[in-house]
Amino acid sequence: MQATLRYLKETDTPAAFSAADILQYTPAIRQPAHIIRHDAEQRIGLALGGEIVEPAALNGNGHGNGRHGGVYTLLASLPPLFPEWLGDRSFQEVHNLRFPYVAGAMARGICTTRIVIEMARAGMLGFFGAAGLRLKQIEAAIDELQTALEPAGLSFGSNLIHSPNETGLEDAIVDLYLRRGVRRVSASAYMNLTPAIIRYAATGLNRGADGAIKRTNFVFAKISRAEVAEHFLSPPPADILRALVAQGKLTATEAELAAQLPVAEDFTCESDSGGHTDNRPLAVLLPLIMQLRDELAAKYNYTRPIRIGAAGGLGTPTAVASAFALGAAYVLTGSVNQAAIESGLSPVGREMLATAGVADVMMAPSADMFELGVKVQVLRKGTMFGVRAQQLYDLYTSHNSLEEIPESTRARLEKEIFQQPLADVWRGTCDFFRTRDPSEIERAERDPRHRMALVFRWYLGGSSRWPIQGIPERRLDYQIWCGPAMGAFNAWSAGSFLAEPANRTVVQIALNLLEGAAVITRAQQLRTYGLPVPPAAFQFRPRPLS
Repeated sequence: MQATLRYLKETDTPAAFSAADILQYTPAIRQPAHIIRHDAEQRIGLALGGEIVEPAALNGNGHGNGRHGGVYTLLASLPPLFPEWLGDRSFQEVHNLRFPYVAGAMARGICTTRIVIEMARAGMLGFFGAAGLRLKQIEAAIDELQTALEPAGLSFGSNLIHSPNETGLEDAIVDLYLRRGVRRVSASAYMNLTPAIIRYAATGLNRGADGAIKRTNFVFAKISRAEVAEHFLSPPPADILRALVAQGKLTATEAELAAQLPVAEDFTCESDSGGHTDNRPLAVLLPLIMQLRDELAAKYNYTRPIRIGAAGGLGTPTAVASAFALGAAYVLTGSVNQAAIESGLSPVGREMLATAGVADVMMAPSADMFELGVKVQVLRKGTMFGVRAQQLYDLYTSHNSLEEIPESTRARLEKEIFQQPLADVWRGTCDFFRTRDPSEIERAERDPRHRMALVFRWYLGGSSRWPIQGIPERRLDYQIWCGPAMGAFNAWSAGSFLAEPANRTVVQIALNLLEGAAVITRAQQLRTYGLPVPPAAFQFRPRPLS
């Protein structure tokens, strides 16, 4: 059956056929766009306005050949495109947001309450960076967030980091979140499920009047491996649910309902990012996790939507647009937010990030998993941390104790890295663990190699605090978690108002990334209809947005 041709009649806005005119019209994403053909000249063009008319309205001449006084053959029409519509609409509906955009929970409070509040007021979601903070600090942050946001009905979240060596701490944080009514957590560093995360996810499950299961608490599972994603995509293990019921931590009803749902329904698929990362390409990882999601949803007969978001490497509108094109329900940014004025990083740390290039990052040993050889991605430019941390790990793998290290090497460590005698470092380490976990001291007294690890971890742990505190004499030892997205952002924003660190607010960063992603998405849509879109249409320059 042959489709009936329709036409577009020019009104106030002339049609665009030249590259310059098409380039001018492409960013007008909030207007309907019409792809048209100039039949006499056999050219494809773009119109933003005009009147769609049927052949009968053209004095009976409806064959579409030639130009009829500003009338063109209509090939296709695209509706308006808003940044709000780029992801999965259920994401905004479930979490009461305007935009499919999340500010990630950068540890040690680098994702500050100020970031979270600004994100919420802009219709986005922020997770407070609770990892590495004391319970009192976390509770104080909850006080501030709830006071600022809950009266207005705005959403926020906080981090819940897996603590394999401190299970009591993980339980205590979940206790705090449940007691204070924190409804969203970003679950990070999990390799397997724990009773604490299952308890959080299952608490408050109930059936609505329509019989559908309702969630009270929402887990955002940050994953970079399929085997970890599978744990969160599956119902909780029955033995853990039974144990939680027996301990009085879940009701029988909550456990029964939890067995019918995945642990999480929002997944942050983390590719090549700052901090802990597997350096996976997003274009490889995201489709893999989405396929796994679909397979397990069919296996367990899930009826509720499960959303897969994207993170890692998202420092430009092009990168954000590509994440949504891959099917991401939402995007999460991290590295670029550290450079924002609301970040918990010191001004000097933010200035260091503002000069970073794409290649100015490196992998370095992590403090929390030092003995296992796990690494984090950090800023390389302007700091010696990465090189010095690797030196410590090399010494750890080649010696059995501090005493076994040659005296000349120990002297160099004390002078260049620790800036104090190793004996003083060990005393400070003991003071820390006496209140945190005395068993670590007992183990170190039995195992000289573990003692060496704890001393080396003193440096790695301190190096992540120094850039937050802005200690000048420790600048060369700043450990700043950073991925290549930071360098890409700097290259994109060069010469614009966002090049100046003082102008980098989390909301301006977010709005520009989203607006640019929408413009690039529209350019690609137009190109798929045969419009000769000039290459410059795929570039978006930062500008102040509201």
